[in-house]
Amino acid sequence: MKDGHEARGARREANPISKVGFVGAGRMGLPMIGHVAARGFEVAVYDIDATKRAAVEERKARWEPHGAALAASSDAILVCVGYDRELRALLGPGGALEGVPKGAIVAVLSTVHPGTLVELAAAASARGVHVVDSTVCRGGKAADEGTLLSFVGGEAQVVERLKPVLASYSTDIVHTGEAGTAQVAKAANNLVMWSCLIANHEALALAQRYGMDTETLRTALQMSSADNYVLRNWRANTMAWAEDDMDIVQQMAADRGVALPQAGLNRELCRMLKPKRFKLEEYGT
Repeated sequence: MKDGHEARGARREANPISKVGFVGAGRMGLPMIGHVAARGFEVAVYDIDATKRAAVEERKARWEPHGAALAASSDAILVCVGYDRELRALLGPGGALEGVPKGAIVAVLSTVHPGTLVELAAAASARGVHVVDSTVCRGGKAADEGTLLSFVGGEAQVVERLKPVLASYSTDIVHTGEAGTAQVAKAANNLVMWSCLIANHEALALAQRYGMDTETLRTALQMSSADNYVLRNWRANTMAWAEDDMDIVQQMAADRGVALPQAGLNRELCRMLKPKRFKLEEYGT
């Protein structure tokens, strides 16, 4: 016979998710909180910045001042923190999410090193907790609109159970494989995206120097083989995480002994471009 703890875990896994916890109510997390609450889930939110409480409550979610309480009461927890170290602090010994109940799902939306996710997933599995990575693409505008792309890495049955929550803010959900693979997919996405953003600046800056109307060219390029997402959504990208994204790519490449010369160059170009982004008259000077 199962003890009470195991029985509750089994019931949690057998029933649809109804209680969703969010850790992190930043630029991406806040609109997602609103979408999940609007879909009828009971949403609780924890963030170390208490000034975000009003914005959270405006989106019909409950503010939870204690991470441990949120962890204990949630069927699924979506984590939107910035860095590997913050994720480890949350899920590691003594962390706010150490007490996640058996059978619950922790979905890491943060962009981190795949190895970090694999390590944390293995440790959580020993406690009967499912850690998956559920990275998102398409940026803040898509978060606001609820049209994100979610890459999800984890056991197929766990991903299926989580999908109704992800569908609250995602129009596309791709199961990438085992835990950690969604981080690989996100790294690949970021590598291509930042390459495109740099190439777009160079192409449009060159055209500007020759006196061509850059909006006319940008519209034309969207009909050509040069079309890309950041060209279609020109001026929408803040580049807030460009350097961090490329740092992760470089770490991953070093771990596997892969030379990625363009990625290395783009990391430096992103550093240069960020303060001048979309200022074509300043590009290349």
